[in-house]
Amino acid sequence: MRTTLVSALALLAASMNSFAITTINDDKRQRQIPIAVSQPIKHQACTTGKQCSVAFINAGYGVEHTQYQCISNKLNELGYLSVAIGHELPSDPPLSISGNLFETRQENWQRGAKTVQVVREHLAKRYPNYDFNKLMLLGHSNGGDISSLLASQGVTFISDIITLDHRRVPLPRAKNIRVLSIRASDFAADLGVLPTEQEQKSQGSCVVKIAQSKHNDMSDYGPDWLKSRITLLVEKHIKGATCSTLKAIN
Repeated sequence: MRTTLVSALALLAASMNSFAITTINDDKRQRQIPIAVSQPIKHQACTTGKQCSVAFINAGYGVEHTQYQCISNKLNELGYLSVAIGHELPSDPPLSISGNLFETRQENWQRGAKTVQVVREHLAKRYPNYDFNKLMLLGHSNGGDISSLLASQGVTFISDIITLDHRRVPLPRAKNIRVLSIRASDFAADLGVLPTEQEQKSQGSCVVKIAQSKHNDMSDYGPDWLKSRITLLVEKHIKGATCSTLKAIN
């Protein structure tokens, strides 16, 4: 009887924490934005008087936005409303792979930055128990480029950026935005994208490289050991660990 009750409670908790997959209508751009929303495990504690935190997960190019559930689950555990955003639609032009990529991919990044703002505007009305004025942006690869580009546009609602091996757009160098970039070991970022060691010390940002990890594995498709390492770094960062502590995690 006790085992049955425990199993039932576990299933109930899992169902309360499951993804709600939906779309947002962006009428101005005639665009259907795919999103997946999951609430904190203890979402009953979130109120208009005591709003809970919000994190947007910007998917990498070619990766379904639903394939970051390992990170979303950790965010839910830590009290965050998690919103995973799909940025590419079948009707969109393909991501540029030639020329000066910082220039030729601007259309994609600017479109993605606008999408983040549209999603924020819609969900802030729908979820008044959550604080959309201090957003965490977490982006993988091209999703990290989108996050970094938006942060460079002078918006005031971003408090935290975590990127998973983005490679093209420079991270913000601002003390009012906490920055963590988790790096794979198979590709290097473009010059100037990542803060130097001196900048990390002076601005409180952090760059952590995970040995023997691959760029394309930084999602639910990756091996369990890598997903565990990423979610641990995210957790420690959110809880205020120092950069030296994060770099020592192995």
